[in-house]
Amino acid sequence: MYTDKKNILQLAALLRAHGIRRIVLCPGSRDIPLVQTFTHIPGFVCYPVTDERSAGFFAIGLALHDNAPAAVCCTSGSALLNLHPAVSEAYYQQIPLVIISADRPAAWIGQMDGQTLPQPGVFGQLVKKSVNLPDVRTEEDEWFCNRLINEALLETCHHGKGPVHINVPISEPFFQFPVTRLPEARVITRIQEWDPILTDRLLSYQKRMVVAGQANPKQSFPSVSPTLLYKHFAWIAETIGNPVMAGETICHIDQLLYPMDKETQEAMRPELLITFGGHIISKRLKKFLRQHPPIEHWHVCADGEVTDLFESLTTVIETEPSAFWKQAAEALNKSEPPYPQIWKAKLKALPCPTFDYSEMHAIGEVVCRLPAHSILHLGNSSTVRYAQLFDLPAEVEVQSNRGVNGIEGSLSAAIGYAAASPDKLNFILIGDLSFFYDMNALWNPNYRNNVRILLLNNEGGEIFHALPGLSLDEEAHRFVIGTHHASGKAWAEDRGFDYLQAHNESELQTALKTFMQPAATPHPLLLEVFTDKTRDTQLLKAYYHKLKQ
Repeated sequence: MYTDKKNILQLAALLRAHGIRRIVLCPGSRDIPLVQTFTHIPGFVCYPVTDERSAGFFAIGLALHDNAPAAVCCTSGSALLNLHPAVSEAYYQQIPLVIISADRPAAWIGQMDGQTLPQPGVFGQLVKKSVNLPDVRTEEDEWFCNRLINEALLETCHHGKGPVHINVPISEPFFQFPVTRLPEARVITRIQEWDPILTDRLLSYQKRMVVAGQANPKQSFPSVSPTLLYKHFAWIAETIGNPVMAGETICHIDQLLYPMDKETQEAMRPELLITFGGHIISKRLKKFLRQHPPIEHWHVCADGEVTDLFESLTTVIETEPSAFWKQAAEALNKSEPPYPQIWKAKLKALPCPTFDYSEMHAIGEVVCRLPAHSILHLGNSSTVRYAQLFDLPAEVEVQSNRGVNGIEGSLSAAIGYAAASPDKLNFILIGDLSFFYDMNALWNPNYRNNVRILLLNNEGGEIFHALPGLSLDEEAHRFVIGTHHASGKAWAEDRGFDYLQAHNESELQTALKTFMQPAATPHPLLLEVFTDKTRDTQLLKAYYHKLKQ
């Protein structure tokens, strides 16, 4: 009855779930699996129209009558281009029109195969959203396909109405119709601000988790007691999340999730997950939540965009997080669920991380001694990850370039921030590749003696050395790791920095006495710590092995 093409089955199931019932169908061969499936779904009303130019406007009439989205489906090639006039009309008249186009597989575009042309994005700025569905072969393909369709259909009525384009590549054979039931497709909804229905859904779950992503501390937080929220949620926040009450949040997430037996994993699995803020560092957290998905996942963001990091998103709540948490706090009852205490008990049982002389040790020594109201800047790759191992002192602000997570500009951004905050000490923890890549950050006259740079030099990209399963021969090793024998000494001194260095524990402790002092010198400081990347990796592995015991 229905096609066996999983991208089409997802599309059909989600059209029905999002309430789209009227579909205009144009003739052709490549769209046969779409037509066969749509015409056999109970509740769909299908209309045959031969001329695509007319079909698009016919669908506009349907959408105008119902004040709801209508769809038009066509075959591949120039047939799609004939919908362009109707698409432009729908865009400027703000009519929710769903254009569904069958397509050849991408490998055959431009190869003189019949009825082929580049279809993805063909309508340019005249649609609110354009997606190109994958040919579903894996579970990840199916999740991606589901997410793209949800995104497109949600956009028909988001910040005004308008057309969207869903392109469906269909590989041969496509004349097989063995499927008798549509799949249970995950539906993503969008809610504007707080809706009373959220109160009932919130209180129906006892195992509630919050994952707070990267946040600027200057962003507002709800005018409610964080302690109230922390009692009702397992509130997870990394260092870059700048938590309001660092001692009350669930931190050190990588250590907490390593290792866990199946029974513990199930006990710590959330029923409701609420996310807000920016990026998350922990790969273990991502893996845990993808393998143990919640029943519901709400993502709170002011722009209402679909962000499905944990592959379980069910609801986008389009509002400022501060406004959401104010409403959520008012909805909570006095009953405090035990779930947050499970996480906190596991956190308290963690042994304090201790390392011999190494990158991790140097980072820990600086982080633990940071003075109040100072600013900590974390370079990407190993540095930002190792900093999560240690408790951050209260009233320390954290900054890091985690938007794209590249190494370029880590030092420049930190120097710029320090220039705008001359009354505070700015500590910059950065690896050697990041530092040397961005040396020109010091090629300006805008920094002052409030800058403290901890340069971690183990002569290459240590994080690549630690990647699980990676084995490189000597020739490939030097290209991937970026091995070098450079030092920052001459450049730092040339740029007016007082230079300190350490090759062992004794030298490190001596240098830190100057490095951590607010008025130690009228000049900025650079402390270069030399370590061995192989030993750094061994010490880190030994620490995690100890957690198993």
